[in-house]
Amino acid sequence: MSSPTGNPLVSVVVPNYNYGRALELCLRAAQAQTYRPLEILLVDDCSTDDSVAVARSLGVQVVSTGVNSGVAHARNTGAERARGEIVVFVDSDVAMEPDAVANAVALLRTDPRIGAVCGTYDAEPLIRDSRIEEYRCLHQYYWLAEHEGRIGTLHTAICAIPAAVFAEIGPFNRGLRHTEDGDYAARIRRRYEVHSSTTVRGRHDHDDTWRVVLRKVFHRTRLHIPLYVDRRDLPGGIATGPRAGASVAALLALVALPLAVLGAGWALLPAALAAGSLLADRSLYAFVLRRKGYGFTGYFALAHFAVNAVIALGAGIGVVQWLTSRRFRRLYDPPAPRDTGRTAGASA
Repeated sequence: MSSPTGNPLVSVVVPNYNYGRALELCLRAAQAQTYRPLEILLVDDCSTDDSVAVARSLGVQVVSTGVNSGVAHARNTGAERARGEIVVFVDSDVAMEPDAVANAVALLRTDPRIGAVCGTYDAEPLIRDSRIEEYRCLHQYYWLAEHEGRIGTLHTAICAIPAAVFAEIGPFNRGLRHTEDGDYAARIRRRYEVHSSTTVRGRHDHDDTWRVVLRKVFHRTRLHIPLYVDRRDLPGGIATGPRAGASVAALLALVALPLAVLGAGWALLPAALAAGSLLADRSLYAFVLRRKGYGFTGYFALAHFAVNAVIALGAGIGVVQWLTSRRFRRLYDPPAPRDTGRTAGASA
């Protein structure tokens, strides 16, 4: 469906589960987009907070998944109900810049080989709660901006996909709760290019506690291992260069730390490993230093060292699971035919 001006209808699909705190900012940002024509669908995964009431108060159409099934099924449900020629998936804790949709559509229309356009995060959080949230915000801003252009993965926080491409590739695998984006990246890249653009930007309400951040990093790394083994060309796979080395060095530094009690000579080993981990990301630390100064950069380095160690731990446990569990090796097998993404229930 196109408008009288020739612009295709865009459907903004917002999957949501209990993000009422950030949801109003997300939906108001979607309503403030400069692009027209536009429809907005909130796909609520059976929230227990006030998410549905927030959406209805803003006049946003609400679609229910019927039963809590995860973000993959929520996106599929929204894509099934969407009327637009282009579907823009936006996480409910992300508020897009006013021109984000317009820029994503413009990039998609430059080349039919582009099957998806992914957005990036602003350097400032949507809701400022903690220093660990600021760490996540700066780290992801830097990492996403560094990989602008054609990429080998898929960032689903802001992601524009032509409806025809989505129908061709098929739905997200609803059996994956942490790594559905990596799986979709592997599938879509067999036929299309995926591009990332800093002109498609939004502010993200990142996780704001150490516990949640480290838990997510651990499980996402662990659960990606079967995919990386099968598709070694994916970023983050078996051969990832300096960043993989930084993670391994951080974990080994912690493992070797008890050796320091044996004497100063032994203490050099964990110190050297820690230094190597930090040096591998020196450009990242230089970026943070320019923006935040020495005090916060020290905190950032501590947080990043911990995250790197958890990444290596998650990867190691994932490799063990891959070697010992047939079920784990088959984690990314195609989903069962029952996953059609059809709506279990809806209300206006």
